[in-house]
Amino acid sequence: MTHKFSVNGHEGYITVGLYEDGMPGEIFLVMAKEGSTISGLMDAFATSVSIALQYGVPLQTLVDKFTHTRFEPSGFTNNPEIPIAKSIMDYIFRWLASKFMSREGKHAAGVVLRDEVEASADTGVGNQDNTAQSKVGNDGNSKVTFLYQQDAPSCQECGSIMVRNGTCYKCLNCGSTSGCS
Repeated sequence: MTHKFSVNGHEGYITVGLYEDGMPGEIFLVMAKEGSTISGLMDAFATSVSIALQYGVPLQTLVDKFTHTRFEPSGFTNNPEIPIAKSIMDYIFRWLASKFMSREGKHAAGVVLRDEVEASADTGVGNQDNTAQSKVGNDGNSKVTFLYQQDAPSCQECGSIMVRNGTCYKCLNCGSTSGCS
């Protein structure tokens, strides 16, 4: 399975070799700028991930470890399930989660699920001001799920994307705020 991706104009290809059960057994990463430092690093990293998968490291463990890692290049992608990537590494593991993990695993990795986007479009929630979508759980308690906060700043403490909290922003990862009390 081969997938072309672009993170802030840096193009590449990820190829996944599958076991008979449909789970990934190896990955290959090719960046468009052959011979560049990033190309060499991504090739070496793909080899190490392939070895980890072949020695039985669960994909969930790798996804948990490498999603939301933040470094350049980062930015917008052409994938509606992953509209913004914090790094190429973040994109690759969120894409792997979108293809090979359960719905809960996808959600935990930060993959925007298509049915949630369609539901928010139908209800008018999640429009241009990036409001939150409310869901009612089986126990009757209201749960708030943030679909995306594309205009929100990154947290000064941990680098995660913050969410609107009144007139300020709050980090759901570490709890810090953007100057609010």
